[in-house]
Amino acid sequence: MTAPTGEVFDIMLDGKPVRVRAGANLGATLHTLMQGHLRDTASGQPRGLFCGMGVCFDCVVLIDGVPARACLTTVAPDMNVVRSAGRSS
Repeated sequence: MTAPTGEVFDIMLDGKPVRVRAGANLGATLHTLMQGHLRDTASGQPRGLFCGMGVCFDCVVLIDGVPARACLTTVAPDMNVVRSAGRSS
C-alpha cells in the first residue's frame, strides 16, 4: 500500500463526486466521510470497519460494480463506489 500524497482527485460515492487523496485507503476514507456507516446488511443493520485488515467482510462495498473489502483497497481516480452493497430492496 502506498502512503497518501498531496495529489487529490474525485471518486464517485453513491453517485456523488467526493474529493480524496491519492494513495489513501478506501476503508479509512469512507469511515471518515460516512461517520463509520459504510453499508447496511440485508436485515438493515449498519456496518462499517470492524477488523480493518481484510479478515471480516463488514466493509464490503461495490467498487466499479464488483463487491470488495474497502479496507484492502487504495483509492483510484474515477473509482465508482456504492456503499450500500448489502442492503436488501
